[in-house]
Amino acid sequence: MATINDIAKKAGVSTTTVSRVLNYDPNLSVTNETRKKIFEAAEEISYRKSYRRQYNGQKIAVIHWQSRKQELDDLYFLSIRMGIEERCNQLKLNVRIYFIDDINDIDESDFVGIIAMGKFSTKQIESLKKINQTIVFVDSSPDEEKYDSIVVNFEKATEKIIDYFYETNHKHIGFIGGKVTLDGSSIPLIDGREKSFKAYMDKLNRLNKNYIYIGSFSVEGGYELMKKAIQTLGDNLPTAFLVGSDAMAIGCIRALHEAYIPIPERVSIISFNDISVAKHIYPSLSTMKVHTELMGLTAVDTLLERVEGRKIAKKVFIATKLIIRDSVKRNDIV
Repeated sequence: MATINDIAKKAGVSTTTVSRVLNYDPNLSVTNETRKKIFEAAEEISYRKSYRRQYNGQKIAVIHWQSRKQELDDLYFLSIRMGIEERCNQLKLNVRIYFIDDINDIDESDFVGIIAMGKFSTKQIESLKKINQTIVFVDSSPDEEKYDSIVVNFEKATEKIIDYFYETNHKHIGFIGGKVTLDGSSIPLIDGREKSFKAYMDKLNRLNKNYIYIGSFSVEGGYELMKKAIQTLGDNLPTAFLVGSDAMAIGCIRALHEAYIPIPERVSIISFNDISVAKHIYPSLSTMKVHTELMGLTAVDTLLERVEGRKIAKKVFIATKLIIRDSVKRNDIV
């Protein structure tokens, strides 16, 4: 903790002057330059930290909320994990990967902290705390007053996609999304993209609940939901769909191909994440790019800040970028 003597020495003034400046003594006559030096010295000393640069041999646990099979169904979390591993390799950290199936088998006691990828129930968080109290959450923020978190502002990203659809003359917009149920709960979580879609479309007075289909975050989930939309809506199928993930969008495209519905001439699609295969499918997928690798890198750096002594929790938002490819075009249907 900074003392009056430390500040006086740093600023090159007397302790009396420092005391009177910090107490905003109205009878003190000093220049603004002196006040500036004192305040800057106080701030610099208060926030100065001695960071270690070598982490050789220290271990981080990365705990994935999905199973190994589920990770392959949607490459979003795989990409985040690779970002974590890359940063750990740069810093010579020893990273151990665990999936949710392994959480009860972790017996290591010398981790410097945990990076928890995904969404975890209260019960699961308690299990994590028994392994290590220093936890950074990626893609969720269960308690932002207590835990660090790295997240995406899905509300803003969803609104960007909807605005783009309207700018390209799409008046009827559907939504295909996923849901998850946390361990020990029978009630599915409402995904942030679904929630934001409903709220923004309602604000625009354009919400049509018949255009919303919710299932699982997977290729097969997107396929089944789009098939259902095609069968249910027929000629009233929206000209555009916002889809909750690239994996789901790949399934949606397959269903549209099977029904001989041209993309993007009849139906345009924009999804989320921009996974590595998005540009290689047919038609190439328009998507809101989530910088997953950066999320992983940032999670490691944020955890190390805690290890080095930061006490106050912080929540980091990673920006997104709309990538337009061949699965979307201006609507010409009246």
